[in-house]
Amino acid sequence: MNNVVECRHLSKSYHENSSKIEVLRDINLSIVPSELVSIVGVSGSGKSTLLHLLGGLDKPTSGEVFLSGKNLANLSENAKCRLRNHSLGFIYQFHHLLPEFTALENVGIPLLIRNVDPQIVTEKSAHLLELVGLKERLHHKIGELSGGERQRVAIARALVAEPLCILADEPTGNLDPRNAEKVLQLFLDLQKSRQTSVVMVTHDMSIAKQAHRVFSIQDGCLVAV
Repeated sequence: MNNVVECRHLSKSYHENSSKIEVLRDINLSIVPSELVSIVGVSGSGKSTLLHLLGGLDKPTSGEVFLSGKNLANLSENAKCRLRNHSLGFIYQFHHLLPEFTALENVGIPLLIRNVDPQIVTEKSAHLLELVGLKERLHHKIGELSGGERQRVAIARALVAEPLCILADEPTGNLDPRNAEKVLQLFLDLQKSRQTSVVMVTHDMSIAKQAHRVFSIQDGCLVAV
């Protein structure tokens, strides 16, 4: 079975004044289709950094990242963007939604980048927003939504292009238990119906334990839990 996402001997360090800060050290991880993986760890342990490296949003100090079998280091920035758009869905901790657009418009952006028919974009976006409980908020701008509602818009946006893998940074962090369970069920349904993989950073062990594999980042190393 081919890996959707893979990293080999991945390390990331920063230089602060005259000091070298090692965030991640020699991490190896392979994600296969339809796999749900959780990553836990204390704040500042490098969980979000690892997701950014896996998604090609940041460059490792050493090591390699492969997405759909392609080494990200060998791709131009444009090729990397195209590959990300077709293979990955991102759920960022701070949403990165566009405030001048409605919830519906924000969700549809990944498909519009692909030049998908606008009518199809609208239908798919509305369906996903309904699935995450925002049927009545389609035409509200981002500033009119609560933190939890924005989180759900970001989740719908990550799912709309039916990616091979979703990289989710605290996807249930701003949600009440009912909506958190609804989002987790969405991931599980996608994993079964479309073989979508999910790599999820979370501080909630009750959510993390529902994954196939759970890892913790300890002193920059990835440890199976």
